[in-house]
Amino acid sequence: MKITDLEIKGVKILEPRVFSDYRGSYSESYSARTLNEYGITTVFIQDNHSKTTKKGTLRGIHYQNNPKPQAKLVRCTRGKILDVVVDFRQDSPTYKQWLAVELSEENNKQIWIPNGFGHAFLTLTDNCEVLYKVDEFYEPTFDRAIAWNDQDISIDWPIKEPILSEKDKKAPLLKDSDCNLTIKVND
Repeated sequence: MKITDLEIKGVKILEPRVFSDYRGSYSESYSARTLNEYGITTVFIQDNHSKTTKKGTLRGIHYQNNPKPQAKLVRCTRGKILDVVVDFRQDSPTYKQWLAVELSEENNKQIWIPNGFGHAFLTLTDNCEVLYKVDEFYEPTFDRAIAWNDQDISIDWPIKEPILSEKDKKAPLLKDSDCNLTIKVND
């Protein structure tokens, strides 16, 4: 597995080795041993599977507040998405900076998102499936969203009018939120 650091410290791209022949392909999509070698010692406790039927659907920017933030390992197993990560750690030198990576069933890339980040994705094809592991259970009390088009973050989305959930349509701007994420996770 090839692991590459991205521009925002802690965020990484994972590229599993894919072995293909006339029958199809095989890859090791997750190995705790390999991730440990790269300093990712997270213990995942929940797997999530998202299916989205329409191209142009935007999910996010989602996160969980302290004391229950979620680290994520995200991959797209069907279709193609633009995966976006935003640093919501208020004490970080990269606070409010974002990055985007294309994840698809063809490129097999995964993105490692540590605690303290917001996460969103835009479907670039119909019928997308996204799988992600998290290190903290979903907690509705701490579940939050920030407006996808918050000008203080200024994500360069390749769409003007995405398909949004009611939750995402009503999401506040970051400056109007109660976001309490930091580099050091509060226990």
